[in-house]
Amino acid sequence: MRIALTVVIASAAIGVSAGTAAPAHAESANLTIDQLEAQGFDVRVSRLGSAPLDECEVTDIGNVQEQKRLVNVEGFNDRNAIVPIVVKRTITVTLDCSR
Repeated sequence: MRIALTVVIASAAIGVSAGTAAPAHAESANLTIDQLEAQGFDVRVSRLGSAPLDECEVTDIGNVQEQKRLVNVEGFNDRNAIVPIVVKRTITVTLDCSR
């Protein structure tokens, strides 16, 4: 079970904070949303205007929320450890589609 514990710890250490997700003015909204989804986020979109998504500008990325579950993992020296595992991550992308 050492491998499982290592995978769990590595997975928990590889996180994306809201600080690393900055507005992508030069990138399309589609690309920004795709990148966040590839990082495991359930992306919520808030938009102003009705232009097609490929004409929208990302104005804000934030409101990161994580749901965690405690998992019992067999550890070293025949001891178990309770480890928090992220089971769902959501983030809100605000778009300006009024142009």
